[in-house]
Amino acid sequence: MQDCHGKGITLGPTEQLEDLQRCNLKIIQSTDTFRFGIDSVLLADFAPVRRGDKVLDLGTGNGVIPLLLAGKREPGLIHGLEIQPRLVDMARRSVALNGLTGLITIIEGDLCSPPKTLVPGSYDLVVSNPPYLAAGGKINLRPEVAIARHEIKCTLADVLRTGARMLRQRGKLALIYRAGRLVDLLTAMRAEDLEPKILRFVQPTSEEGPTMVLVLGVKGARPHLNILPPLVIYDGEGNYTREILDIYWEEGKP
Repeated sequence: MQDCHGKGITLGPTEQLEDLQRCNLKIIQSTDTFRFGIDSVLLADFAPVRRGDKVLDLGTGNGVIPLLLAGKREPGLIHGLEIQPRLVDMARRSVALNGLTGLITIIEGDLCSPPKTLVPGSYDLVVSNPPYLAAGGKINLRPEVAIARHEIKCTLADVLRTGARMLRQRGKLALIYRAGRLVDLLTAMRAEDLEPKILRFVQPTSEEGPTMVLVLGVKGARPHLNILPPLVIYDGEGNYTREILDIYWEEGKP
């Protein structure tokens, strides 16, 4: 075990500390379990957090989205719900390491039957990077990764149902999802009275079609969808675009 800078937070043999490039925030990641990707970073940037908001992250994984939201915005309180004990432990240690225990609480539990500590109708914003692959077919052999990517522990409908239940009226829900399942997403959102209001496709390059989509829904809102210009990840030379650099790094460059 390795001590993190004398703060009493230890790292396991496969764990390492990584810089989130925001407000000196660090996160604990492991080489043999779920690691966050660009989708979590894009969602944290897309989510419209306001000062004092009460926020819930469904399926928080190792806590990357709560950490990024804390570093970019001024929310009042963030709860991260995660079903996998190992990821819960990693997320809690990352929160403690960054001195954010007063702002972020990581809760172990199943979003299909949320713990009573999560009060329905009390959240201003719910965010989620849900599993986007069906449970059938080829599944990753590592359970933590399989659960994060495949609808094993929860489905899209489960995420939206719980998200809608936890939101106050006119509260907002922000997700990132696979573009090929956009019809499923929008249909399921309306079924839970979460009206899609903002949509933005994410493209690898300007010449390729979208692979992901960012969607913001508002509970109980009237129909009207605003489609933003696409977010392009790489330029013609294979480098990150200016917008991606601004999202990833505090000073706009690595």
